[in-house]
Amino acid sequence: MRRSCLFLPGNQPSMLQNGMVLACDVLIFDLEDAVSENEKDAARELVSQALLTLDFGMREIVVRVNDMETPHARLDIIRVTEAGADAVMVPKTVGATTVLKAASILDEAEEKAGLSHGSVSLILLIETAMGIEKALEAASASSRVSALALGGEDLAADLGCRRTKASHELYYARAKLVMAGRACGLDVIDTPFTDARDAEGCYKDACYARSLGFNGKLVISPHHLEPVHRAFRPDESEVAYALEVVEAMRRGKEEGRGAVSLRGKMIDLPVLTQAKRTIELAEASGMLGTKRRAPAKGDGEE
Repeated sequence: MRRSCLFLPGNQPSMLQNGMVLACDVLIFDLEDAVSENEKDAARELVSQALLTLDFGMREIVVRVNDMETPHARLDIIRVTEAGADAVMVPKTVGATTVLKAASILDEAEEKAGLSHGSVSLILLIETAMGIEKALEAASASSRVSALALGGEDLAADLGCRRTKASHELYYARAKLVMAGRACGLDVIDTPFTDARDAEGCYKDACYARSLGFNGKLVISPHHLEPVHRAFRPDESEVAYALEVVEAMRRGKEEGRGAVSLRGKMIDLPVLTQAKRTIELAEASGMLGTKRRAPAKGDGEE
């Protein structure tokens, strides 16, 4: 579950410690934009020690490493892999070349750390016009890739367009990223909402992202966690319908049918897939009380 993916600067010990109590799905420790050149080595070690010594519970731990074209990237990947990161976020991804370079370093890092191949995944941060146009190429370049993420501010700078709260200028990029990610079976994470004081604006932006097919949003302020979670929380009627779909498809499978009638409409596998996503969001939002068994892959499927 990657509804909320919160950036924390890798050079601030107090912020890294706060990660133990912040109610996000994913913590992203940032070694790139948040860290000045003369602090890169110290931040890498600080983040590594945090991974080794602090308890972040069930949150997914991601480290945004430095640009793959810098000498820092290889050192970042090897060190944070040894320290136990779940995933590496690759900034400024442009096509397969960037991905394969990161994946090759991860092969080396996992071997050095005694980890099985594929233990650490890649999240590709796409931030340029060429990166957007090559999104499908990047998404399909390695089995390590688990998600695509949009960096809207850098992209706007590359496009030469003015960023607005409505974000209409990013519609094409958002749609293109969702298409590429879904075509490869990946999560897709939307760009951050940058006004830390505007919780309602963040909520509306997150609702729009969800409507486009994003799994969640990058977050740059803890104040945005609640509105993002609220945006990705299905309403009661959606959840009730999703549960009905799963049950109807289960019965249909028992009767040897791939499609069944529910509320006067025919439903089939794509509807079941959407229902399962809704139930997953409901569970993450605490709407179903004690966590129920997630629908198994074969529930209602042929």
